[in-house]
Amino acid sequence: MTIYYQDESVTLYHGDCLEVLDWLEADVLVTDPPYGVGWSISTNRRAKSKAHDGIQNDADTTVRDAVLSLWGAVSPAVIFGSLRAAFPADLKQTLIWHKPVDAGVVGSTTGYRTDVELIFLTGEHIRRNSSRSSVLATHGGMSTYRSGHPHAKPVALLQTLMEWLPDGVIADPFAGSGSTLVAAACLGRKAIGVELEERYCEIAARRLSQGVLDFGEEPA
Repeated sequence: MTIYYQDESVTLYHGDCLEVLDWLEADVLVTDPPYGVGWSISTNRRAKSKAHDGIQNDADTTVRDAVLSLWGAVSPAVIFGSLRAAFPADLKQTLIWHKPVDAGVVGSTTGYRTDVELIFLTGEHIRRNSSRSSVLATHGGMSTYRSGHPHAKPVALLQTLMEWLPDGVIADPFAGSGSTLVAAACLGRKAIGVELEERYCEIAARRLSQGVLDFGEEPA
């Protein structure tokens, strides 16, 4: 177990989240796990995409489901996912992230962009009046939230989701390039993250140490 980065608000571990279990001490889970779709991409100059050999543990949903089993069905959780993989157990509600206009072009052959992802809510969430749409849109293009990870999420989107979560420490056992941790810090919340790949730990640590308040486009 290695603490890769730490400040008064955020602790980031470099390691396997099924072995580094400090994140289980948190109160709320907000995470973007491997979806279980075997994603990879080749270079496409026309679409300005670079080759990527994929995400570790993305062959199926085993690791995601193991993490959710550890977390349990009571404490609230927000989990990003795909339409092409099995949904997690004990769903409370499913939201849709409508990505910006330049997203979902690579790999699309039908004329329709693959420009939506799912956001699963599990656990006990605060009861509220139905004043928000379950479709959360991001505008401004992917350049507003690209951070060196192929599946990075907008900080503003994560903040919107966090604003309706209970108080307490936020856990992200699949921290990636640190967007969840940055969003938590921007909101003055404490967070614990774990990331398996050191290259993404380095990006997350740099963003956090530079005090990057990357709000990006406000979701609609």
